[in-house]
Amino acid sequence: MTLPVIAVLGPTGTGKSDLSIALARELGGEIVNADALQFYRGMDIGTAKLPEDERGGIAHHLLDIMEVRQEASVARFQAEARGIFAQIRARGHVPILVGGSGLYVRAALDEIDFPPTDPVVRQRLEAEAAAGGIGALAERLAAVDPDSAARNLDDRRLIRALEVHEISGKPFSSFMPQRQYHAPAIQIGLNIDRSLLHARLETRVAKMVEQGLLEEVRRLDSQGLREGKTASRAIGYAQFLAVLDGTMSLKDAAEKTVIATRQFARRQVTWFGADDRVAWFDPLAPSLVPGVLARIRAS
Repeated sequence: MTLPVIAVLGPTGTGKSDLSIALARELGGEIVNADALQFYRGMDIGTAKLPEDERGGIAHHLLDIMEVRQEASVARFQAEARGIFAQIRARGHVPILVGGSGLYVRAALDEIDFPPTDPVVRQRLEAEAAAGGIGALAERLAAVDPDSAARNLDDRRLIRALEVHEISGKPFSSFMPQRQYHAPAIQIGLNIDRSLLHARLETRVAKMVEQGLLEEVRRLDSQGLREGKTASRAIGYAQFLAVLDGTMSLKDAAEKTVIATRQFARRQVTWFGADDRVAWFDPLAPSLVPGVLARIRAS
């Protein structure tokens, strides 16, 4: 039996990496990363990237493929992930997609076309925002794409929505993906009680600080971290850059990282929870791996 692509997803801190390795061992799988920040070389501690000696001898793909100055592209990821799926299949193995970056998971699994880009248009819009504030651009978006405007996009996505409309004449919202798989897939979601997850995330951030997150940020700063539009905004990295600048204490940076991580986890739950194709499991259940395997084999 040829198994579908298996996706392990859910909020940060729920044990996706451990489950994916267990599944890969049982099913003859190879793991494909769908965490956008784990694409970056050197962003290890702050992204909870598994060290190579903890990967159980399982092949991992799309880790450490970019420098921090580079901007991640979901369209490029889609092509690369699907190409790797095909290579894994050719070896007789099962592709296991793992990560919490919702749009990247959707891009790999679903029928979705990506709107065009134009760096010149984007730079002009960014310059307008810098000169006159984002408010005027928000009003412009509300006039041409009220659906996107109603989503309360952050500044970067608001500018992206205006860029798409200006290039294509179509609203950014018209490019939203449909819940239709590009190829057979099964999505396994992990989640736990919110209060327990919050406690786990606080412990996780404290461990990152102990492991040397500040030193990692200092090293990446010398490699151009601030120049990277994706990497510089990453949770933890943005806060600890402020420590290097002397505008935030180490304690405050850790606390703000915990808060931002909890907020991010809440958004992940909302995103993945809206997809009724996801089969949800408790990562703390003793029967987790057998239960997930049974669900996969029944698909």
